[in-house]
Amino acid sequence: MNNLYFYVGIIGNIISVMMFLSPVKTFLRIVKKGSTEEFESLPYICTLLNSSLWTYYGITKPDSYLVATVNGFGVVVEIVYISMFLIYAPPRTRAKTAKIAGIVDVVVFAVAVFVTQFAMEGEMRINVIGFMGAALNVVMYASPLSAMRLVWTTKSVEYMPFLLSFFLFLNGGVWCLYAFLVQDWFLGVPNGSGFVLGFAQLALYSIYRKSNVTSDGLDYGSQHRHLLSPSTSDHTHPS
Repeated sequence: MNNLYFYVGIIGNIISVMMFLSPVKTFLRIVKKGSTEEFESLPYICTLLNSSLWTYYGITKPDSYLVATVNGFGVVVEIVYISMFLIYAPPRTRAKTAKIAGIVDVVVFAVAVFVTQFAMEGEMRINVIGFMGAALNVVMYASPLSAMRLVWTTKSVEYMPFLLSFFLFLNGGVWCLYAFLVQDWFLGVPNGSGFVLGFAQLALYSIYRKSNVTSDGLDYGSQHRHLLSPSTSDHTHPS
């Protein structure tokens, strides 16, 4: 029973890996067409920062290697995704993507590491890193709310892929259980939110799945269009 948290963490790692790999369909399409089209890079940039923070948290906090390993994998995957955006995006979008990635994933992360390493120590350092990761996780888990609103208004699940919603539900539930077992509320709060939102997405999907246009793929880029797309890159500055 004492090792239950370990087995739950292993299951969580497997599900998280599947979530990290879920946009592969999007990038196969980008490579095939040689263009990023209407897809945008902001979700991947934010996910890279999130994975970097949780990797740092897992390395810093004792006995949290299961958190560090899966998020370390996520760091590698997100770097690949962003690199592909930089290869296939139009010049202006490429420049903006590189600028935002540099600020968010390099400068912000470097500042977080510098401050926590040199201005804090012990439990305070762990708590601050955990708080930053949890806050960013809540924001990321809340990002599909726009897609849920679109489903509600259009009565179509075209832009809310079932498998991604399903893995969000599983991922949130498993890591919430893991957090309960190890008494880590920095993991528990955001993943509990993800579990609830994932359940809400599945409920919406069950209601509107028989609409004329549906998407069973893992193309979550379609949920986040137009923030850095070629058509809006000259007019929109993401916050």
